[in-house]
Amino acid sequence: MNGATTTRWVVVGVDGSDSSRHALEWSAQQAMLRGLGVSVVAAARPLATEGFGVWPTVEHPADEAEGAGARRLLDHAHDWVSRLFPELAVRTRLSFDRPAQALVAEASEPGVAAVVVGSRGLSGIAAAFVGSVGIELAARAPVPVIVLPRAHAAAHGVRSRVIVGVDGSEPSRRALEFAFDQAEFADTDLVAVSAWQPLVAFAAATGPIPPELFDDATAAEAARQALDEELMDLRLVRPNVRVHTRVVRAHPVVALLEEATPADLIVVGSRGRGGFRGLLLGSVSHSVLHGARGPVAILR
Repeated sequence: MNGATTTRWVVVGVDGSDSSRHALEWSAQQAMLRGLGVSVVAAARPLATEGFGVWPTVEHPADEAEGAGARRLLDHAHDWVSRLFPELAVRTRLSFDRPAQALVAEASEPGVAAVVVGSRGLSGIAAAFVGSVGIELAARAPVPVIVLPRAHAAAHGVRSRVIVGVDGSEPSRRALEFAFDQAEFADTDLVAVSAWQPLVAFAAATGPIPPELFDDATAAEAARQALDEELMDLRLVRPNVRVHTRVVRAHPVVALLEEATPADLIVVGSRGRGGFRGLLLGSVSHSVLHGARGPVAILR
């Protein structure tokens, strides 16, 4: 089922692991809520498994058998999603590129709203490989990338929120706009987190600092004012979004991870660049990606 030409798509990568099955189900649920379709992508490198089993740990060149295995995986995913959501538009894409490259290519197609992958689905070498797919994808994809940890599930009895890191940068502003959109659509709370650290730690790198700025209370108040300014315009255009602010003396990664529950969506901007250097993302987005217990959305 290809859907109408006007359909917008959520792209999701599948590799046969439990993690990718969860990403597929999560993507389908989100697509149904938002009136989108699901584009399911499998790469025949390394060999994809039939059904949702265990990802092989040995890579070898793609051949007809690998292509057939990936095709069966896609057929299985298509049938599974169609049974769960009969009215959902579903399309499949088979690629012989590396998984990250296959997903970047699909994410670059017109009408794609976001791309979703699972993470931490395996152990050992395979886990490092799957993790690298999410990292490279987040650094290169032209649309928001959502990475779900293997064991993600809504925290029992906890209402999901949108948690966004704000630092005044351009990537942070894009993340903030995305976070407002998600919170408004889901009618959920938005928590904007601004982390600050004592300026004494940066004195050597930043040059002379006026003595009054070494005062923690002054630094905290400056951070709060900066956060309020970043939120001002979006609060005016989206007055229905319930916004809470957190100004925390902590490293940004610590502040975000301590605020978020497994039920929450964490949104961060990334200063990562494309290509090989983009694999590093930014230190904050990279660390949040690996430490989060719930879904993480990264905007490049």
